Amino acid sequence: MSFFPNPRSIAFRLIVGVVAAELIATVAVVSLSFGYERHMHFRAFDVMLHGRADSVLGAVQDAEDAADNVMLNQADLHLPPDDVYEVDDASGRVLGRSSNWQGVDKNIIGFSDEGFSDLTVNSHRYRVLCFHGSRIVDPGEPGGGKLRQVIIFYGASTGRVWRSIRGAVELYAGGSLLLLLVSGPLIAWLLHRGLLPLRQLASLASLVSVDSWQFSPPASARTTPELAPLTHAIESVVARLERSFSQQKVFVSDAAHELKTSVAVLKSSLQLLGIKRRTAQEYQAGLERCLADCLRLEEIVAKMLTLARVENASVAAQKSVADLADSMRQVVAQLETFAALKNIQLSVAAPPTGACPVPVSAEDCSLALSNLLLNALQHSPAESTVELRLVNDGTIVELQIEDHGEGIDPQSLPHVFDRFYRSDPSRTGSTGGTGLGLAIAKAVIERAGGSIAISSQLGQGTTVTVRLPVANEVPAHSSS
Repeated sequence: MSFFPNPRSIAFRLIVGVVAAELIATVAVVSLSFGYERHMHFRAFDVMLHGRADSVLGAVQDAEDAADNVMLNQADLHLPPDDVYEVDDASGRVLGRSSNWQGVDKNIIGFSDEGFSDLTVNSHRYRVLCFHGSRIVDPGEPGGGKLRQVIIFYGASTGRVWRSIRGAVELYAGGSLLLLLVSGPLIAWLLHRGLLPLRQLASLASLVSVDSWQFSPPASARTTPELAPLTHAIESVVARLERSFSQQKVFVSDAAHELKTSVAVLKSSLQLLGIKRRTAQEYQAGLERCLADCLRLEEIVAKMLTLARVENASVAAQKSVADLADSMRQVVAQLETFAALKNIQLSVAAPPTGACPVPVSAEDCSLALSNLLLNALQHSPAESTVELRLVNDGTIVELQIEDHGEGIDPQSLPHVFDRFYRSDPSRTGSTGGTGLGLAIAKAVIERAGGSIAISSQLGQGTTVTVRLPVANEVPAHSSS
C-alpha cells in the first residue's frame, strides 16, 4: 500500500472527511475572526471619533457679539489632515468646517439625529459622527449665562481600519491554511501507520488456502479494540472452514473406501463365478451373494444421500413440527420384530401422544430415532432390555435410549458420531451397519437446535441422551 491511499479506500475517505472538516472550521474561524476584528476595531474607531468630536466642541467659543453667538476657533484644533468636520449652530448656520470637506448632506444626517453614518468623501469611505453639544456664553452673568446648542459632524477615513481588519483576518486565515497544509499530510501518515495492523491482518489472511490453514494474526490486531472482533471472526471462520474441509476430505476418503470395498467384493464374486464352469446351484448362490453386495452398496449410497440432504437442508425447510412421543411409538412398533428376533425387550416410558412437539419434520424425526434405536438393538445381548424414556419439562424435550450391551471403548467414544466410523478397525461391517446412522441422527437433531450425547461404560451398556426445544406450534398430524 502506497503512502497516498486509493480514492476508493476508507483511508482516503477519512482523510478527505477530516480535511473537509478542517476546511469548514477554517472558514468558520476566518468568518468569526472577521466579525470580531471588525467589531473591536470599529468600536475603538467610534471611541476615537467621539474624542475628536469633543476636541472640536472644545474649540467652540463665545463670538463676543451683541447676540451672544458662538464661533469655532480653528486655530486651536490640531487634527489629522485627512479628517473632516463641520460645526453648525442650532439655526443651521455653519460655524466652521475643514477645508477638505464641502459640508454634510442634511438629507442623510438630520440635525436632530445623533449617531454614525458611512459616507463617501473625496472618493473615500468615511465614518461620520453626528454629535449634539452645548456651550454656555457669559457664564458669569446673572442666571448662569446663555446656553447655545451646536451640532458637530466629525468623520475619519475607514481605510486604515479596514486595512487593520484585513491584516488580522489574513493572519488568522494564513495560520489556519498553514495548519491545514501541515495536518493533511500528517493525517495521511497517521492513518497509514494506524492501519498497519489491518494491512498485516489482511496479508496474513490472504495466505490461508485449502492447502494451508495456518493463520496467526499479529499481536497488534488482537490488542486493537476495533480490530479484535474482526480478528476473532477471521480465526473462527478459518477454524470452521478447516474443520469443514477436513470433514469433507475424511468423508470422501471414507466413502471411497466403503464403496471401493463393496465394489471389490462384488467384482471378486463375479470373477469367481467366471473362473470355471459351475452348476446351476453354484451360479444361483453366487448371484445371491452379488445381489447382497449390491443391496449393501445401495444402502451406503442411500444413507450418504440422506446425510447430504439433512446437512444441506435450508433454514426454511426447518419449520416442520413433529410429535416426538408419536414418532417414538411408531419407530418402536416398526422395530419390535427385529427386537423379538434377538430376544430383546423394549421398555417405553413417554407422555401421551401430542405432548412433545419438536421443530423437526416427522420423516427426519423417525429417521433419527430409528437409527438410534437400531444401533442400541444391534449392540445389545439377547434377553436384555432397551429402555426408552421421554420427558417434557415445558421448554426442553429429553429422550434417553439406554441399552445394557457391551458398551463403547473410551477411546472410541469421541468418534462415534463421525461418518463411517466403527469401533471395528477392520471395517468388516459385521453388525450390518454403514457407520452413518449416528452421523445422520446428530445432523437431524443439531439442525433443529438440539443436542445429542452418548455416555457408556464397557460391559455395562450405553445411554444416548437427546435434548430438543419444545416447538410453539402443534404437529400437523397427530394420533391423538
